[in-house]
Amino acid sequence: MKIDFQVMEALELLERERGVPVEMILDALANALVSAYKRSPGAAEEARVTIDPDEGDIRVYAQELDEDGNVVREWEDTPDDFGRIAAQTAKQVIAQRLNEAKRGQVYDVYQGREGDLVTGIVQQVDHRYVILDLGDAEALMPGSERIPYERLERGNRVKALILEVRNEVKGPQIVVSRSHPDLVRELLKLEVPEIVDGTVEITAIAREPGHRTKIAVLSHDSNVDPKGACVGARGSRVRQVVNELKGEKVDVVQHRDDIRQVIAEALGPARVQEVVIDEEERTAVVIVSDNQLSLAIGKEGQNARLAARLSGYRIDIRSDQPEVVEEEAVAPPSGEIEAEPTGGDESSLESADEQGSGASIEPVMEPEEAAEAAPQTDETEEE
Repeated sequence: MKIDFQVMEALELLERERGVPVEMILDALANALVSAYKRSPGAAEEARVTIDPDEGDIRVYAQELDEDGNVVREWEDTPDDFGRIAAQTAKQVIAQRLNEAKRGQVYDVYQGREGDLVTGIVQQVDHRYVILDLGDAEALMPGSERIPYERLERGNRVKALILEVRNEVKGPQIVVSRSHPDLVRELLKLEVPEIVDGTVEITAIAREPGHRTKIAVLSHDSNVDPKGACVGARGSRVRQVVNELKGEKVDVVQHRDDIRQVIAEALGPARVQEVVIDEEERTAVVIVSDNQLSLAIGKEGQNARLAARLSGYRIDIRSDQPEVVEEEAVAPPSGEIEAEPTGGDESSLESADEQGSGASIEPVMEPEEAAEAAPQTDETEEE
C-alpha cells in the first residue's frame, strides 16, 4: 500500500517552505499509524510501521514480544483498508507539524527582541488584556501594561514595547507594553536620528503613563544641542511621540554635570531661583517665587514627583516668601530611576541612584500629602 502522491508532494512542500525535514514528518506519521492500527479489529498488541520515503510504500508489521520486551516473532499485518486510514492520519500529522513549525518560526523571529518596538493592529480588547496582530504573530498586552484611560478599539494601529517572549506549549506568547518608560525611548529613536547614531544619549527617564514624561538627554558632540535635537523644529519631533501616546506630555531636560541645574530644569516650566544640595542626604531645597510655587509642584504634585525621580534627589520646594508654608516632593522609591537598559553604555545622570539602573515595568506612584495641601493650578506646556 502506498501513500497518495499528493500527500508526498505536501510533505516535500512543507520541507521546502517551512524547513521541516520529510524524515521527521514520516517518523511522526509512522507512530500515528501504529496507534491507528491498534484500534483496528483483530490487531496485535504490538506493531511497527515502515514508510518508504521514495516510493511512499506503507507496511504494518505485527510483533510478538517475550517477557523482557524482545521481539520473538514478526509478520506483516497491513489491513486491507489501511490506505484510507493512512491518508486521513497523514493529513492530521502534516497539519500538526505545520502548526508546530509555524510556532517555532515565530519564536525564532521574536526570541531575544525584548525591548524592541513593534506595531500591531488591535484585534481584541477587554479589561484583562489587549490582543495585537503583528502580522506574523499575536501579542498580548496585559491590563497593567496599558496606558491608563487610553481607549483602544478594534482596528486601531498602535506601537508597543516587547517585554517578554515565552515559548509555551500552545505556542510562543509575546507580551508587550505601552506603559513602560522605555516605550518613550524607542519612540524618540524613530524621530531623532542623533539618538540612533549615538550623538545624543537618553540618560534618564521618569514617566507617569498617560500624564507626563520627563527625559534627560546628553550630547556627545559639542556642536549638537541634545534638547533641540529631540524637540525638533517647532516641536515637530517630540510632537510625533506625544501623538502616539495620545497627548501624554513629554518634557526634555538637558543633562548637566551640576545636579542643581538638572533639578532646576526638571522642575520646568516653573522658574527656579535657587537650589541648595545636600549630597550626603541626597536632598535638594528648591526656592521659587510665590507665584511659581504651584507650577513647580504641579497638579497633585506630579511635576515635583517626576523631577525627583529624574534627579534621584528628594526635593523640598519652598517659596521665597517666609510666611508661605514649605512644600515637599517625595524622592523616588529605590529602583525607580530610569536609566539605560543593560547592554548599552551605562551613562546616567550624576545624581542617579545605583539601585535605579533597571527599568520598572509599572512604577508605583504615591501621592504626596504636602503636595496635595498646596494650591493647585493647571500646568502650562512649552514645546
